[in-house]
Amino acid sequence: MGSYLNPGSIEFEECLNSEIYVDKTGLLIQTNRLLRTKQKFVCISRPRRFGKSMAADMLAAYYGQGENTEELFRGLKISEAPTFHQHLNQYDVIKINMQEFLSTTKRVEEMLKMLSDYLVWDLKETYAAVRLRDEKNLIQVMKDVFAYTGHPFVILIDEWDCLFREYKQNVDAQKAYLDFLRAWLKDKAYVALAYMTGILPVKKYGSHSALNMFTEYSMTNPREMAEYFGFTEEEVKALCEKYKRCFEEAQAWYDGYELVAVEEEKKRIYSMYSPKSVVDAMLSGIFDNYWNQTETYEALKIYIQMNFDGLKDSVIRMLAGDRIPINIGTFSNDMTTFQSKDDVLTLLVHLGYLSYRWTDKTVAIPNKEVAQEYINAISSMDWNEVIHSVEASKKLQEALWNMDGEAVANGIDKVHQEISILEYNDENSLSCTIHLAFYFAREYYTIIRELPTGKGFADVCFIPRKSYADKPAVVIELKWDKEAEGAIKQINDKNYVAALKEYHGNLLLVGINYDKKTKRHSCKIEKLKI
Repeated sequence: MGSYLNPGSIEFEECLNSEIYVDKTGLLIQTNRLLRTKQKFVCISRPRRFGKSMAADMLAAYYGQGENTEELFRGLKISEAPTFHQHLNQYDVIKINMQEFLSTTKRVEEMLKMLSDYLVWDLKETYAAVRLRDEKNLIQVMKDVFAYTGHPFVILIDEWDCLFREYKQNVDAQKAYLDFLRAWLKDKAYVALAYMTGILPVKKYGSHSALNMFTEYSMTNPREMAEYFGFTEEEVKALCEKYKRCFEEAQAWYDGYELVAVEEEKKRIYSMYSPKSVVDAMLSGIFDNYWNQTETYEALKIYIQMNFDGLKDSVIRMLAGDRIPINIGTFSNDMTTFQSKDDVLTLLVHLGYLSYRWTDKTVAIPNKEVAQEYINAISSMDWNEVIHSVEASKKLQEALWNMDGEAVANGIDKVHQEISILEYNDENSLSCTIHLAFYFAREYYTIIRELPTGKGFADVCFIPRKSYADKPAVVIELKWDKEAEGAIKQINDKNYVAALKEYHGNLLLVGINYDKKTKRHSCKIEKLKI
């Protein structure tokens, strides 16, 4: 067992020994299918703390020679697969974290030499009997070892893209790195599987397509790898039941990533949760923002304040709950080449700050935790009008609970006047204003737009989560150049309340109208008990 060659199972054992372990060994069933095929080059890109490194540790423990790890996998999903014993401990595994080499060197040439020297050291130590043609040439050493043993290599590279994140402007360094990876991996018989993980997808680093043999499984196109990175809804429900935590709170705080996979020729949409945050919430019993333990809002701030036309407007609308159409096709898969707001938004998808919906090609802020990072970033920028609106939303929420229609109308007026992008041209724009004005409502409520009622759609519904059952539910009907009283009448006439048949408690019926002539809102509030 070496430091990088067949490193063993210690790190995977630590995962198994942890208080919370979620079985993701189904990933091995997928990678077993790819071994020794033209699809053996795999690149997984996910945000930080989505389980990428843990998966690499699992692959090393399963495939690596040197120890029998059958007992570790007993009772896990992979142990039931027909290919379980066929590939168990049958390969020479090389596992490296590229960040380790980058952090201890000053130039890319030095980094690549250190990497090659260290791997050759392990290979020579393990296979001292092999006659080597060129002891200083990593590729030739691996060819000679493979010819001697007949065992191909599974090569695992974690943080593969760290160089592109730290050498953002150094094109020569990037090219040298890509050339090294291509020469090492492409068209090499000794490679049974090349598996890389990072934050960014592979292709499109400039015009240099050195790694075009890799299949990408990203946040925008995860395909059959969707369920293995992040926690699925079923997994989070099981954890909430085990630790007696409120699933609704977990959903509000950490859900929101929609990943589409094709299974048996049918599309399946996975609701994915940030695993680091879910684990912290389960163990502590506190639903909070754990995102800032792995990223700071400064990283987000850099991108959302870029001077691209329409970017600020899109961010504000997403804070208000809107989904924004996006073209992900122009993104260059780096952190410096931006031609439009779409490129910036696509990067934010890969960083986990936005969720991409494949079905309608739109993005949105995924959950309460990430929304707080936007607020943190904006609070240190010059978007004062947005911060004022968010801060004022607490008082507006209290005015709603107090059934003070005049105060509610005045508060909405102020938001509409201060934020210039909320120019009204239809009821959707009015809805956007309402959502931003009531930003604080997400502390207590699940907010639903266009709730089906059987006789139409209620424009906005606030449904209190179980932890806040003392708060009233709210049904809001929006009108345009009509009357707030007419909105209340429509709620009653169309029996929108029936859509809340599972809810029992106080209910506020809210009619809000915008008058185009006076440019003012009016609000009418009634109370029911259901």
